[in-house]
Amino acid sequence: MTITRRRFLQATAASTAMAALPAGLAARGTQHPAFRTLRPPLAQRRFRSEAVEAAIARTKRQIGDREIAWMFENCFPNTLDTTVEHHVDHGVADTFVITGDIEAMWLRDSTAQVWPYLPYVSQDEALRHLVRGVIARQTACIRIDPYANAFNKTATGSDWASDMTEMKPELHERKWEIDSLCYPIRLAYRYWQETGDSAIFDRSWQSAMRLVVQTFREQQRKDGLGPYTFMRKTNKQEDTLPLWGHGNPVKPVGMICSMFRPSDDATMLPFLVPSNLFAVASLKQLAKMWTRAGAEAGFAQECRQLADEVQTAIDHHAIIEHPAFGPMYAYEVDGFGGRILMDDANVPSLLSLPYLGLCRRSDAVYQNTRRFIWSEWNPYFFKGAAGEGVGGPHVGLDYIWPMSLIMRGLTSNNPDEVRDCLSALKKTHAGTGFMHESFHKDDAAQYTRKWFAWANTLFGEFVLDVARRFPEVLKTAGL
Repeated sequence: MTITRRRFLQATAASTAMAALPAGLAARGTQHPAFRTLRPPLAQRRFRSEAVEAAIARTKRQIGDREIAWMFENCFPNTLDTTVEHHVDHGVADTFVITGDIEAMWLRDSTAQVWPYLPYVSQDEALRHLVRGVIARQTACIRIDPYANAFNKTATGSDWASDMTEMKPELHERKWEIDSLCYPIRLAYRYWQETGDSAIFDRSWQSAMRLVVQTFREQQRKDGLGPYTFMRKTNKQEDTLPLWGHGNPVKPVGMICSMFRPSDDATMLPFLVPSNLFAVASLKQLAKMWTRAGAEAGFAQECRQLADEVQTAIDHHAIIEHPAFGPMYAYEVDGFGGRILMDDANVPSLLSLPYLGLCRRSDAVYQNTRRFIWSEWNPYFFKGAAGEGVGGPHVGLDYIWPMSLIMRGLTSNNPDEVRDCLSALKKTHAGTGFMHESFHKDDAAQYTRKWFAWANTLFGEFVLDVARRFPEVLKTAGL
């Protein structure tokens, strides 16, 4: 998002919120009298899954609060309803997934958007083919360019074609982010676990996975700066890299450089800690899948060795002693002793580590880090009249991301904290029935992105998680 567009969104947020209200709503803060669904008419939905529809109906019966039930029904199927384009050609599935209001497919977002549907793929053959199509499309994207974060449906070029990097017409954007290669591994691994379908591990997939590991190796920067550079003509510092596109320097210690964060903002120090932890888990998953594929065994061992090397470097360089919280994770480090202490709402974040399976919820270092994140020590923690939560530089100061509230609930073992997160989300959707990218800490009607499918589907995943772990919380009326 450019700074001009962000300012426009913030300046017109109140009118945008009113325009997004369903028919029958009056002023901001009032709710739809009948909580009628805001899903597209059936004939206009991009995809329908009987298993997902059954889950929606079943879960709604467990929800005691009518507004939460309404929000869940609107949000959970939003990816399927509005963002997927799926077809099968000669038995080969292909699925292109846009983010919502941006007509491009991010490797990160596309995985996160379909992730909550994976428990249902074994019950619904059509849904299984759709997810398999996402995996196939991601595989093709990685083979086009493992350094790109977002792709066009076809080779149409991009508004970012003038970026000073190796742009191709298939690319929407070419910001190097470690998590862009981790998320497709996460999706393939979970799909394989759910279905036992190892046919996805074909030669194309194997070729893409070799590129993943090659890219990780290059960005350890042991043998020079590597082939990637990126610069953009912009008035937004977070949209370009210093030092002729290489980013700030690092001491090669075994961690992997990520030049951009999951927010698509540039890193300040290139060893982005949550993304490096994500890479460790992804490499271990890749080794297991590679073994199942029956391919050359040495590559699986290489994945495990690289995972161990990165983990050792994290242990030595990314855990710091905070004066108020004790041992905790830094957000970014450089191997020289420099560190950035913060968290950003976008996932992978430090808050999200247990959600991604990167540590236990009870892990002592994580718990210290978690207390830091949800405090005024974190420069991107905001608290105001509308609520409290974590944002990030991408949108600006004082804007809270609902994603941070959802992630706080998903990573909590405390039912009261989970209830608070649900209540906060209910109070800050500005009457729209959907999640947004962010809202102002003092006025939830000032928000960005009214169509952000990742946040919508993630909210649905959160409600399902509460139904499983804390059903008594979900039964509460008037959250």
